[in-house]
Amino acid sequence: MGFEKEELIQALGLPFTISTIAMAAGLAWHGAFHAGNLAASALAIIPALIGMWAGQSIRERLSPQLFRRSFLVFLLLIGSEMLLRPFL
Repeated sequence: MGFEKEELIQALGLPFTISTIAMAAGLAWHGAFHAGNLAASALAIIPALIGMWAGQSIRERLSPQLFRRSFLVFLLLIGSEMLLRPFL
């Protein structure tokens, strides 16, 4: 599609945000929210923020071509793992 690094990250962020909101709404609809889980969920934000910071630092150092190639390789690896999971 010809996106630059930052455009690609922004384009991916929108569906991730929408799916997260939809998942939260589904959990709330089915009564899966429990007050006891809120503390663990809040603690999970810390490693997520660290990962976002590390990813941004790495992304800033990569050339657009290397970033695009690396991104596609990781997508291929994730897809391959999902296809092979039933056989492992």
